[in-house]
Amino acid sequence: MKVFQCGCTRFALEGDGYRPLVMGILNITPDSFSDGGKYFSLSSALKHAEDMIADGADIIDIGAESSRPGSEPVPLQQELDRVMPVIEALKDCGKPLSIDTYKPEVMVSAIAAGADMINDICGFQSEASLKAVLDSSCGLCVMHMQGEPKTMQDDPHYGNVTVEVTQFLSEQVERMEKTGIAKERICIDPGFGFGKSLEDNIILLKHIDFMQEKLDLPVLAGLSRKSVVAKLTGRPVEKRLAGNLAIALSAVEHGAAIVRVHEVAETVDALKVWMATR
Repeated sequence: MKVFQCGCTRFALEGDGYRPLVMGILNITPDSFSDGGKYFSLSSALKHAEDMIADGADIIDIGAESSRPGSEPVPLQQELDRVMPVIEALKDCGKPLSIDTYKPEVMVSAIAAGADMINDICGFQSEASLKAVLDSSCGLCVMHMQGEPKTMQDDPHYGNVTVEVTQFLSEQVERMEKTGIAKERICIDPGFGFGKSLEDNIILLKHIDFMQEKLDLPVLAGLSRKSVVAKLTGRPVEKRLAGNLAIALSAVEHGAAIVRVHEVAETVDALKVWMATR
């Protein structure tokens, strides 16, 4: 049976009882595009994590550095100061903790503190990042990004976005496997909104199944509250719930195994109905 290993947790990717996984977003930053500052204090972050777990989240994804378009990098120590207390407080919460970081030093500290997954927007391209995760059992999300957060949306351009993104992900996964990382620890993320136009995002969404089949790996889709939803609906961040649910269901319909979302309870309910009626 195909599984995705996330620390001590092994999620089934097929068979009786299979369903797409819901990853709840916990931004502990003052400047994230959709909820910056809302969960910046330790107490508010822990309360939000507890609420998402109660609402049915399978994984909690903790981010201490905003990667919104135009964002500036956060110094290493500042990121550590933000994320480590949250990991320490939640490591026994009963759900896998994913850490959204591209810094090898943060990866090492997070894994030592009890993190179960590393979600790298740079796709583990550096040797240091591969070394940081090699000897752990944590899950690894390999994401595609054209450029860097500060400039990625200035003028994204592709000859064939599906082919180019798939090729990048394939090369990175092959490189990881050659270092000794087990395939069952890896999932892939097309990087919706990370150096992509509206058309690019829609094309990639429609070809999730192609990427999943080509690489034989679970696909993580992070579309919640992003510009693709804004442009399709014309709604501000606080009024994108319907759009967020529709695009999450579209992602799983096209083959996504994990959806990364802000509204956990609503997404869990939508998936229950979708699973029962598909």
